[in-house]
Amino acid sequence: MNSQKRNIHNKPKVISTFSGCGGSSYGYKLAGYEVLLAVEMDTHAVATYQKNFPNTPIYYGDIHKLSVEKIFDITGLTPGELDLFDGSPPCQGFSTAGQRDFCDFKNQLYHEYIRLLRGLYPKTFVMENVSGMVKGNMKIIFKDILRELKNSGYDVRAKLMNAQYYNCPTSRQRMIFIGVRKDLKIPASHPKPKTQPIPCKKSIGHLEGKIKPNNSSITKYSIYLRPGQKSGDVPNFPTKTRDIYRLLPNKPCPTITRKPQLVHYKEDRELDVSELSILQSFTYEDNDFKWIGSENQVKERIGNSVPPNLMRAIAEHIKVNVLDKIS
Repeated sequence: MNSQKRNIHNKPKVISTFSGCGGSSYGYKLAGYEVLLAVEMDTHAVATYQKNFPNTPIYYGDIHKLSVEKIFDITGLTPGELDLFDGSPPCQGFSTAGQRDFCDFKNQLYHEYIRLLRGLYPKTFVMENVSGMVKGNMKIIFKDILRELKNSGYDVRAKLMNAQYYNCPTSRQRMIFIGVRKDLKIPASHPKPKTQPIPCKKSIGHLEGKIKPNNSSITKYSIYLRPGQKSGDVPNFPTKTRDIYRLLPNKPCPTITRKPQLVHYKEDRELDVSELSILQSFTYEDNDFKWIGSENQVKERIGNSVPPNLMRAIAEHIKVNVLDKIS
């Protein structure tokens, strides 16, 4: 056990796989962790990540080709030394918003996460995915993931967590797997809810009247929707697009998807990038995440990301309840 002790004054070390633009990494940073390595293969996501974490090495490429030895070479770590291994394998194949194709290759990328987990043998891990993986036939994959994680030498807990209870103005429910290495003899657990849901008006109300409407079709059709209405529920709606939604001012924002089609609760326009960034908890108080690329590229990055404040709560919980206890 002594060889595994961490100086309590040092920052916990984390490696993030399927890093995207850096939602999880931002949460770890806010929780006081040091990200030693990020792994991502999407070009625009990598560029955004580098803009916000210029000092973090990035493995830009196919995770299938990333060996444990390469990770040790980049980070200088040895087996069992890493504090936390993080990953959010692509979830489109599990999502209820998509086709839910059982055979989608994206549903199998968790095998790569587990391969690296077993080689690195970190003290703890966090794996994030959509709630849809416990619905219908997808339960088979969920059970396989849970079994393989436990067989890797960890006490594992899986729980649906909603970002709206962790200082995030968006209702975004995700399946969070947390594992603690069995030799540490500390049970895995999840943080309890910390905050009440934050209404949209409270989080983005200060931007009313300050944002110029874009000329998108979503903005065009926003005039037909009242707060809380979805285009598919309105008789004779002038377009076949069924998933345009006008926010309710006194409720959190619904889940932001890869292609957000959300309309402001008061103004006749599509939500702006600056508003989506706040709602996904990338931007608040003095924290300001930097976005690059076109409006559509940025919106896709936000929709694909883990809300930083959700991951911050998880990281802080693991630090206090596991890592500080073995320091």
